[in-house]
Amino acid sequence: MMYNLAIMGGGPAGYTAAECAAKAGWKVVLFEKESLGGTCLNVGCIPTKTLLYSAKQYVNAKNGAKYGISAENVSFDYLKIQQRKQKVVRKLVAGIKQKMKDVDVITGEAVVKSQTDKQVVIACGEAEYEAENLLICTGSTNFVPPIPGIENNENVWSSTDALAAKELPKSIAIVGGGVIGMEFATLYMELGVEVTVIEALPNILMTIDQDVVKQVKDKYEKAGIRFLINTRVKAIEGHQVRYQDGETNAEGMVEAEKILVCVGRRANLAGLEALTNLEFDRKGIKVNDFMQTNLPNVYAAGDVTGKIMLAHVASRQAEVAVGRMLRQIPLQRIAYNAIPSVVYTNPEIASVGLSEKEVQAFYMEMEGKSAEEVADKYEVHSLPMTFSGRFVAENEGEMGLCKMIVDAKNQTVLGVQMVGNPCSEFIAAASFAVRMGYTIAECKQVVFPHPTVSEILKEVL
Repeated sequence: MMYNLAIMGGGPAGYTAAECAAKAGWKVVLFEKESLGGTCLNVGCIPTKTLLYSAKQYVNAKNGAKYGISAENVSFDYLKIQQRKQKVVRKLVAGIKQKMKDVDVITGEAVVKSQTDKQVVIACGEAEYEAENLLICTGSTNFVPPIPGIENNENVWSSTDALAAKELPKSIAIVGGGVIGMEFATLYMELGVEVTVIEALPNILMTIDQDVVKQVKDKYEKAGIRFLINTRVKAIEGHQVRYQDGETNAEGMVEAEKILVCVGRRANLAGLEALTNLEFDRKGIKVNDFMQTNLPNVYAAGDVTGKIMLAHVASRQAEVAVGRMLRQIPLQRIAYNAIPSVVYTNPEIASVGLSEKEVQAFYMEMEGKSAEEVADKYEVHSLPMTFSGRFVAENEGEMGLCKMIVDAKNQTVLGVQMVGNPCSEFIAAASFAVRMGYTIAECKQVVFPHPTVSEILKEVL
């Protein structure tokens, strides 16, 4: 059978594309070597957030006295927490399988055998499949840095290992203070594990507004997390992490029961070797605005493109790719400037668009002036989350922060950065403002329900 579309990978990009194409009447075959849902559903977003929610419930129970609620002998069963995580994953995987009822799903590792402008041949197991178009959604894999002693060390975990563990370690050293590292730091801290975070950059979460990050870091330091910032890991020996301070060059050592390494992910290009003319950039497969590669009937979406490694980005890229294949009018593009991002620490961090530092750097480069000289090019609207009555009612002892960056001349919203629960649930409202280029005057006309924490987006104006 000749398929209209073959998809390699059943993660958010793959299953979204398959559903869109099948609904349009196309014959679709999807290859997935493990489980539908990809990294996000099986060993990433969903299991992590499920564990974090259990940890948050435990913390809330222990601290109920702040809200007039007393609970004695509060405890947790980590094995049951893990079992619930697996139940959640199974339920969601089953939901995706149901969506694939009109798609031929092949379990196994797919390999491209040949490609011409009219067809692509893919092998999986003993069979070969032909398709007019190919969408590569092979995702990404954990990056293993070239640290001496990291390989074949039973004390070293990847994020996948950490999610699968049935027991908590008494102590853990987390190499990497990015989003993944800080979410695991949150989980282990809240469940009583001794945590050390080692980050090579000048601070944790460096891509996020540091005024926002400071609130989380200060809280976590008070809770007992040790941060080794601007620190390079030199070697891992057994349970020991040997490091060098980037400022003083002094060397030191951290000892922990487990060492979790999460320093990023890299595009997974396995099975594409036959596409000898496929173009890449330093992050992954090179694509245009419509997710087309340089090969006319080959597209790519998701982490394998290396653009923004988030599940919701992958899904949107898949929609754009299928829309282009179907010649849908008008052709859609992705507004990368309006992609929301969330860090599920406690409190949560959410952002969209440009940060204050990024806006400042843009104007400095564009005008060739100093930071002081471009200060009048943009406005920073900033308020504690405590200006929201709902936030005060539900977040005892927390301050939070909402920052909105506005272009001074046009009064359009360039970016929003927030810290405070539950900002992940209303960052989409800020995404609309950035995506549509709303002005302050237009934002003021939006009516927010009261009382909600989302009202801070209006208060900050």
